[in-house]
Amino acid sequence: MDIYKLGDNIRSETSRDERNSDEESLIITDIRQAVKNENRVNIFVNGKYSFSLDIAQVVELGIRKGLAITEEQLADCKKASEFGKAYQRALEWALTRPHSERELADYLKRRRMQANAKERKKEWEDKKNGVKPKTRPRYDFDDLIIKRLTERGYVDDYKFAQYYVENRFVKRGVSTKRLKMELMKKGVARDIIERVLDNSERNDEEEIKKIVAKKRARYSDEKLIQYLCRQGFQYDVVKNVVEEFANES
Repeated sequence: MDIYKLGDNIRSETSRDERNSDEESLIITDIRQAVKNENRVNIFVNGKYSFSLDIAQVVELGIRKGLAITEEQLADCKKASEFGKAYQRALEWALTRPHSERELADYLKRRRMQANAKERKKEWEDKKNGVKPKTRPRYDFDDLIIKRLTERGYVDDYKFAQYYVENRFVKRGVSTKRLKMELMKKGVARDIIERVLDNSERNDEEEIKKIVAKKRARYSDEKLIQYLCRQGFQYDVVKNVVEEFANES
């Protein structure tokens, strides 16, 4: 379901409602700026708070004072409200640093599971206290949020892979093999990984030198070679670098 397509539905349905004055309608009676978030507004229906929307959603949905809507449209607006909140949280998370699509999917899944668990706990506590639980619909917007954030460039596997390669163990040193494995676990496609690594200035020989410079005092040459090979570096490259350091001593 594309939340932002609801606007056309509301406008067309409203015109039919206006032609039938005998049909009981819900009226949007007020729109007020939210106190905690200046980018959202609170919508009042028949004099009571009903839901909130971000500014873009108000425009897209054609919300205005005096608008008559049906129960079905009200439910759609409330769904759009929940989507807006979830999308904003995901956007703020995505902007903290570059992320892969897999990371975003995992984040959204964790958030949804936490929210569902919290809701179930609240329902259980209400029942225990003799209070009739307020059931709220549970939505899964994960696919739509991922689609929106990737289309708008906030989440991009190539940019994420670039960031990861440029920042992972920069001072400590890391093998190309390990970078490939870690990026694949993050859900990045093999062809993207290859392109990023081909364009990177990092190479295994320089990475080995970083590690050798730090660890040579604690290891014999033989143990150092074994250690570096376990880290994913090729034996021949490791041996040449270690011998180069030994000759300089």
